[in-house]
Amino acid sequence: MSKLPTLQSLLVQEVKDLYNAETQLVKALPKMAKAATDEGLRDGFKKHLEETKGHVERLEKVAEMLGVSPKGKVCKAMKGLVEEGGEAIEEEGDPAVKDLALIGAAQRVEHYEIAGYGAARALAEALSLENVVELLQATLDEEGATDHALTGLAEQIIPQAARETAHA
Repeated sequence: MSKLPTLQSLLVQEVKDLYNAETQLVKALPKMAKAATDEGLRDGFKKHLEETKGHVERLEKVAEMLGVSPKGKVCKAMKGLVEEGGEAIEEEGDPAVKDLALIGAAQRVEHYEIAGYGAARALAEALSLENVVELLQATLDEEGATDHALTGLAEQIIPQAARETAHA
């Protein structure tokens, strides 16, 4: 168990958690892209993989600014979310329904990240670390945009899935 005597130490823990979460995602997103049948979803996962690599780099910069290593913490929440995504990948059934399961898994990931980046950004703001705030906000904006895009894809796929499975 680590001690959190200051806002700075809590921010460091948040950054380490986010760093591990993002590195887990770098490994998981190619599998999700491969499992997706909808071309837009597949492309979205590939695009977010590249963004996620950028998130890792930003967190490395944040850690450097804080004078710490970003490594050293396992994000148990992301581990569980990635496992759930793996379950969605393994599901059998209608391709559109499976794509919707993948979207649901991906949105749970995005919501976790939005919460984490929001908390870290708030701590950085309280500590008047403007450069850190800017980096965290840039990633927070991208995570929100990804979540929004996933919602749009789901709204396109749901009617198709409903038609295909209505007679099943």
